[in-house]
Amino acid sequence: MSAVDRVTVFGRHNCVKLSNGHIEVIVATDIGPRILQYCVKGGENVLGEAKEVGMKSILGEWKAYGGHRLWAAPEMSPRTIAPDNDPVEVITEGNLRVHLIQPIDKAGLRKEMSLELAPEGSELTVWHRIKNCSVWDIELAPWSISIMNGGGTAIVPQEPYKSHDEDVLPARPLVLWSYTDLSDPRFSIGRKYLRMRSDPGLKEPQKFGVANKRCWAGYLRNKALFIKDFAHMEGEVYPDFGCNNEVYTAGSFMEIESLGPLVKVGPEHSVEHRERWWLFEGIDAGDSEESLESVLAPILLKIPEVR
Repeated sequence: MSAVDRVTVFGRHNCVKLSNGHIEVIVATDIGPRILQYCVKGGENVLGEAKEVGMKSILGEWKAYGGHRLWAAPEMSPRTIAPDNDPVEVITEGNLRVHLIQPIDKAGLRKEMSLELAPEGSELTVWHRIKNCSVWDIELAPWSISIMNGGGTAIVPQEPYKSHDEDVLPARPLVLWSYTDLSDPRFSIGRKYLRMRSDPGLKEPQKFGVANKRCWAGYLRNKALFIKDFAHMEGEVYPDFGCNNEVYTAGSFMEIESLGPLVKVGPEHSVEHRERWWLFEGIDAGDSEESLESVLAPILLKIPEVR
């Protein structure tokens, strides 16, 4: 199979597929850069479609489409929602690597994604780059956003628990939005994990963010566990009161997001942010923190740099 095989996902034709025989990754070429599918061969896509989601600004109409995308934080209109509805340049290297380059958008930014699928297993490395193609400095943070297939639960690790006698200093910020309601039944707040499930019957948006020093977040749906990892750099300033990890849901819509630190990017300079993805099947995590911990602990030990 060649990496230039053309397939259709979410009604979008001319997509490019990477495969190592176990995992399939499909990217769009006529919009983006976007990853539209990540799955075990023949299995369900962990990424979700969002064809009804979109916003308009003076720069045009931005559409969510679905899958995984790259934005620039902090969120502001019109820069954040500059449309990415045009074809991207696609550079393939065999059946495991692809590089996607967006034309300069109407906010003066050029977004790129480089993907490398491991020769075996499920590991996918995604490099996100934003280049400032304007004539002035711009302060921004790369913001990678995965729209998940609805009906699952987002998992964000807490900092290791310590008693008051052990440590009296704060461990990290938990950031809430004006519309965040911690009494909402979609939240499960425990000693080891913050969890938020998607629920098609609950349309009101919910969102939270954290300084995630454990450097991973997960999504569990139909016994398939998706994990992404990302950096937290001590001493750097992150958007949204210090968040490098955010989760948003509304109805069945769910986003798991990671962010890099805020950087002043000069003209013709770029900033980069990396995520690594994994997918595990047959994960019966139960409903309690204890049962979730029992299945997560051995998985995380197998993933380098993720604990």
